[in-house]
Amino acid sequence: MAINRRNFFKLAAAGSTALAVGKAHADDSGLTVDCSDNYGVLVDTAVCIGCRRCELACDQEHTKSGRPPESFDDKSVYEKHRRPNKDAFTVVNEFADPAKPDDKYTMKVQCMHCNDPACASACLVGALRKDAAGPVVYEEWRCIGCRYCMVACPFQIPTYEYDKALEPRVRKCTFCYERITEEGQMPACVAICPNEALTFGTRQRLLEVAHYRIKSHPERYVDHVYGEKEAGGTSWMYLAPAEFAHTELPRLDHSAIPTLTETIQHGIFKSFLPPLALYGLLGLIMHSTREKKDRSEESSNHD
Repeated sequence: MAINRRNFFKLAAAGSTALAVGKAHADDSGLTVDCSDNYGVLVDTAVCIGCRRCELACDQEHTKSGRPPESFDDKSVYEKHRRPNKDAFTVVNEFADPAKPDDKYTMKVQCMHCNDPACASACLVGALRKDAAGPVVYEEWRCIGCRYCMVACPFQIPTYEYDKALEPRVRKCTFCYERITEEGQMPACVAICPNEALTFGTRQRLLEVAHYRIKSHPERYVDHVYGEKEAGGTSWMYLAPAEFAHTELPRLDHSAIPTLTETIQHGIFKSFLPPLALYGLLGLIMHSTREKKDRSEESSNHD
């Protein structure tokens, strides 16, 4: 495509539109949004038996690695700490309370589907969004591969398909979006859990259940529902028999992360010169320079 005056302004307009989409999404996800009726999951690590059935269900539903089901029976994986990656949207790790080192407990980790997600706020093109049902949804056709979402996430969840040169994607737990919104089913990991360590429902109902369990069994749980308030609240919440400082869940205050990411984003683009407009300008300069050089060469040849 020749970069003439008309094409330059088309590129500039496209860049401005991309920025407007990203900023509008960030503005729409305010701290006052009521997520009590959103879907969520309560993870009760006190009753989790570490069977890894949730990993199996997620693999069969999403990543489809083709691994035999019996491979998920291997408990030796607990010898090393693992993190979700592009081929495993959820993993289970083993922990111990330093005060009771012999009392092991297991914890599933995945995208927390924050009420006010930092990843969506940081995304320049709206490829990530908080759905009204609760999941933080990724639309890969919008993604430009900037990976700002990976930097913004306080839980360090999104991963990237670096091995795919042509069409790499950001990868994370989808909350089984189609299952819960179109098919009326529970997430695959919840449906397969044999010990009911995972409870699916509205966020308000799950908080009621969580606090009831703490009140009924204070000897079993610490008095803390992780995700109730951390980072502005999350759709996935946790109960544990030990302080969460002894797990991989980070210590966060109650402020939603987008208040920081939006400040950074707005600082970068405060002059309202988005990347595509900048590239268009550079392209126009290169094209103009080349035209002048060609005309100069033609003139010299005629002489």
